[in-house]
Amino acid sequence: MNPETVQGKAVTVVGGGRSGLSVARLLAQAGASVFLTERGAPTSGLREALDALGVRSEFGGHTSRALDADFFVVSPGVPSTVNLVRQAQSMRIPVYSEIEAASWFCRAPIVAITGSNGKTTTTSLIAHIFRRSGRPTIVAGNIGYPFSDYVREAPPEAVVALEVSSFQLDHIDAFRPRVAVLLNVTPDHLDRYDNDFEAYARSKFRILENLGAGDTLVYNEDDDLIREYVRRERGTRAFRALGFSIERACEAGAFVRDGALVLRINQHEEVLMQAEQLALRGRHNLYNSLAAAVAARVMEVRNDVVRESMAGFEGVPHRLEFVREIEGVRYVNDSKATNVNSVWYALETFEEPIVLIAGGRDKGNDYTSLKPLVRSKVRALIALGESAGKVLDALGPYAGAAASARSMEEALRRAREYAKPGDIVLLSPACASFDMFENYEDRGDTFKRLVASL
Repeated sequence: MNPETVQGKAVTVVGGGRSGLSVARLLAQAGASVFLTERGAPTSGLREALDALGVRSEFGGHTSRALDADFFVVSPGVPSTVNLVRQAQSMRIPVYSEIEAASWFCRAPIVAITGSNGKTTTTSLIAHIFRRSGRPTIVAGNIGYPFSDYVREAPPEAVVALEVSSFQLDHIDAFRPRVAVLLNVTPDHLDRYDNDFEAYARSKFRILENLGAGDTLVYNEDDDLIREYVRRERGTRAFRALGFSIERACEAGAFVRDGALVLRINQHEEVLMQAEQLALRGRHNLYNSLAAAVAARVMEVRNDVVRESMAGFEGVPHRLEFVREIEGVRYVNDSKATNVNSVWYALETFEEPIVLIAGGRDKGNDYTSLKPLVRSKVRALIALGESAGKVLDALGPYAGAAASARSMEEALRRAREYAKPGDIVLLSPACASFDMFENYEDRGDTFKRLVASL
């Protein structure tokens, strides 16, 4: 599809959230006849916004009217298993994701970033580097800004830094980034994939599905699953593959040697900077920085700009975000840690004793990998939300102390009882937020507001 062929098509947009409204607007303005269907009630102003665009709509459930379409566009919050989507597929109505539809209108090269962990930080860091280089930069996707809202603002000389989730990759067709960054694949969102990790991994790997000559994949050499998949694909595909590693020297890409970040691209090797100069701390951020450096160099950003950008980058909200120090105790907001592996990285980052606040809506988590770190680093565990019982059962025996809390206020009260000067009180939930909060931002903002009031 392209902007010309969209004109006159009958399109059903499934989902009335930010992405749904955004893509409905984009397609309607391109001349499509758009119908939006939403199973819930309309949010404030949504119906009026759609009416102004000439987009017909229905709320409170999906009817057969939605199936009168040349193609569907589904919002990332809509599971592929919903009956309406399955009906469309059985009728051979093409089903596309919002990023797929938006990409039809994009004239600028796309640097797309996916992975179970680190997507937002890496996307933000890559965008920061591009902006420091003077290049017009659009940041969109799963980071919170629908691609459809910005795609027409991107001239050919710009670059799009696009954070991409597995849900957004589930329904791509021709989506083809100039640079695809694959950070890691660990269990996450298994509730959306019938608790099938392989199905989830296949969704992540779709980011390189359409790569060809002139395109580059930047991938994690230390992730066994990714490394083996890339090796198989390279044998039959024309894209360039550049690895990054903190465990070994890559044949081509970036790695760490004697405490320094080393780039080896186009058969040329040079030291970029010392790891201790990076603004972001922790093993996970070393991976994110290596990936960002390679992606930037592929897009011809000078080494000095990459180095200065990574030394001055301040990070992203809700990801290991320092909030306040009170009586020698530092409070850190890691609300964006919505899976087990994110919490593993957070615990691994700190040398200080930790009072950990975890829990929320469980997504099929297996907490086994956290047990050694909890045993060695967690002074006290405070379990919060729907999964409090599961978190306590799995990790409580390995912490110095453990308790549950019915609210964030209670969790912080208990944290203050356990914490000693020099400790870290860390909100790193390993779970979704939807049991108690609107989203992870709301959860993190609540934590920060309450800490500010202590």
